[in-house]
Amino acid sequence: MTRNWDDHRIEEIVGNLLRAGVMLSAVVVLAGGLIYLAQQGLSSAHYAVFRGEPSDLRGLRGIVRGVFTLDARSIIQLGLVLLIATPVARVAFSIWGFAEEHDRMYMIFTGVVLVILLYSLLGSGSAF
Repeated sequence: MTRNWDDHRIEEIVGNLLRAGVMLSAVVVLAGGLIYLAQQGLSSAHYAVFRGEPSDLRGLRGIVRGVFTLDARSIIQLGLVLLIATPVARVAFSIWGFAEEHDRMYMIFTGVVLVILLYSLLGSGSAF
């Protein structure tokens, strides 16, 4: 049984994809925040010296490694990565949707947008 892929159906799926991505991201960040509060909620903050993120939280490999050890900051960082990945997944799905509709022009334009997004995330010297 083949489904009729029209603009309305694709927009519906894209909307659900965006909602699911944002909700998943929120749940992961909330879980990381609760773990962080449980582990370090009673320690006092030191505002005199700025401490940036540790180097292991600046790359996807370090974030995933930290998630498996239940490091709270790694879990929060993973939630933020999921939030960033949500619109990228939307663009990738849109290419597939345009392919199902046999709309080559929009496939090409959306492909260019996806390449630009991926370059800005991966190819511009970022740690991901």
